[in-house]
Amino acid sequence: MNDVRPIVVAVTGASGAPYGVRLLQALVQAEQKVSLIVSSHGLRLIQTETSLGSVEGLRAHVGAAAWDRWVTTYDDTDRGAGPASGSHRARAMVVCPCSMGTLAAIAAGTSRSLVERAADVTLKERRALVLVTRETPLSTIHLENMLRVTQAGAVVMPASPGFYHRPTTIEELVDFVVARVLDHLGVENGLAPRWGE
Repeated sequence: MNDVRPIVVAVTGASGAPYGVRLLQALVQAEQKVSLIVSSHGLRLIQTETSLGSVEGLRAHVGAAAWDRWVTTYDDTDRGAGPASGSHRARAMVVCPCSMGTLAAIAAGTSRSLVERAADVTLKERRALVLVTRETPLSTIHLENMLRVTQAGAVVMPASPGFYHRPTTIEELVDFVVARVLDHLGVENGLAPRWGE
């Protein structure tokens, strides 16, 4: 039986939009409720790194009927939306990809946007928060922010695909990372081979 509480998914402006797109697709295929927030920089990256030009394009890519059933979208400028409140019955949150600016805001506890406020709420409510960071190289500030959010209860999961499964396509590399995210969200999946299988 699926947990009926939604997973908050945020897409921010770090390079790595294909990870966020695939994560949404996998969550909808797994019939998981999603509260989706796409920042303005996240939308720009979706447009730059994929053939999708808008959230409506993302909806069409995932499948309009399934999207309408499982996904609720929220405006990142609306800090009064459901995910901004501890009473919003979300079970977890993932920021995929997570920019270093978003990481810094979460580490500092600032809430200039709905993404940042939802992450702050996720931490204070002791829910799972997965941050799929995508930056290289990392500065001391980035590393300190990663340590700070980890100490607060978040999981920092850099978008670093493995190669032991001998991927031959970009999609397999993306699926490797998305499968690890789904594991941490407690969503069953078979997107990538597991070690020893």
